[in-house]
Amino acid sequence: MFKKVCMLICMFVFVAGCSGHKRRPIEPPQPLPEAYIEEEGLSYAHYPIGKWWEQFNDEKLNELMEEAFQNNLDITQAFAKLEQVQAVIRATSAAQKPFLDAEGEVKRERSPSFLGDYMGNSYQVSLLAGYEVDLWEKYASQIRAAALETEATYEDIRALYMSLSAQLVELYYLAVEQRAQLCLTDSTIASFEEALERVELRYRQGLTSALDVYEAQQNLARARAARPVFEATLAVTEHALATLLGHYPDREIAGDLASIPEIPSAFPAGLPSGILQRRPDIRAAFLRVKASDEKIATAIAERFPSFNLIGSYGKSSMAFATGDIVGVFWNAILNVAQPIFDGGRRVAEVDRTRAVFKENLSMYHKAVLAAFQEVEDALARNRTSEEHIVLLNHQRESSSNAVRVSTFRYMEGLIDYLPVIAAQQSLFESERAILSARRQLISDRVQLARALGGEWMDEYINERFIADNGEKNQ
Repeated sequence: MFKKVCMLICMFVFVAGCSGHKRRPIEPPQPLPEAYIEEEGLSYAHYPIGKWWEQFNDEKLNELMEEAFQNNLDITQAFAKLEQVQAVIRATSAAQKPFLDAEGEVKRERSPSFLGDYMGNSYQVSLLAGYEVDLWEKYASQIRAAALETEATYEDIRALYMSLSAQLVELYYLAVEQRAQLCLTDSTIASFEEALERVELRYRQGLTSALDVYEAQQNLARARAARPVFEATLAVTEHALATLLGHYPDREIAGDLASIPEIPSAFPAGLPSGILQRRPDIRAAFLRVKASDEKIATAIAERFPSFNLIGSYGKSSMAFATGDIVGVFWNAILNVAQPIFDGGRRVAEVDRTRAVFKENLSMYHKAVLAAFQEVEDALARNRTSEEHIVLLNHQRESSSNAVRVSTFRYMEGLIDYLPVIAAQQSLFESERAILSARRQLISDRVQLARALGGEWMDEYINERFIADNGEKNQ
């Protein structure tokens, strides 16, 4: 009998060896480009760039960034989710280990007998141990899948730090731009008020018509009408920035900087192949593909027999009318269970996990392609935004000259006021456009830094882990 059982077990092992899951190599879409098309002719600078926002040399921005990393609620939620995933992997690991239970029972009973009613005490104390032999790596695959999911969740946190830093810098400099736009609008309003006074003086002197006065008033009203738009955008931006920092909406947190600083040079893009390691979202997608591959192995292993070793050891005392029976008992059991018919449930689960693997692999490939597109787009926008600012500066210079010449000719009575208004309006619009373009260039720098990824966030994550563990130990 024992030989037959051994032969049966060997047969199961042989079948499993022929039918087990073979893990697949996971590759990005091939071939990877050798260079970014938008960076042709440029030399590759050393990477990584580290804390990229510090290149703006703004202490207030640096302070806000530190505060955001400590108080942002999205980060708090992400770390809580990581704790959940870590608990899952500990629970999964426990299933692979032996278990040991202590059991005890004490009983007092009364029973009739030939000698009369008997009343006695019985007890039983035992230890129960069990272990499932992970012959097909069912639990090992589960543990590997859970570990990969944990790593992917960690990469999600790294991606969140990157996204948060970009969002904060975007909001901060949008607020700066809106303050600069308000300053420009106020100075323009003051300039148009002076121009209106000159026109009204000339009208009283009989040197010009009422139409020129109306046109000057219209020009001033147009400039004043632009101010509430900038005020609203500034207020909304400051509210969003305060909420990002974990505060109620506030107008003071963002500071009062009202001039766009010197913009640093474009960040080095490096070699395209490096983006696969620098981008945490790509790494997270890659890890989830590997985790889904391990889950296929788990689903396949569920179709094979399970081997459980169970044993117990204890002492008991059984009360009988003829006397108590006291002694030690033990048993050892090898339990073998082979699924025979389940209506196709296990086969369907294998098919499902394989489909999930294909889905995650496509998501990984999509993430790689999207990352390369984001870098190329950011490089193109950085280049064209710089060109745009140069052209706008030429336009502002021309508009300034037009204002000067047209105002002189009007004061000399050589032209009417309409050319002056057109020149003033053109200058105002070009100066507004330059402020917007400079802020847009900052945004392009930010998006390039975000698209390139990095490893700077590991320092903040480690500090958070240390702080959280310190709170738990208190």
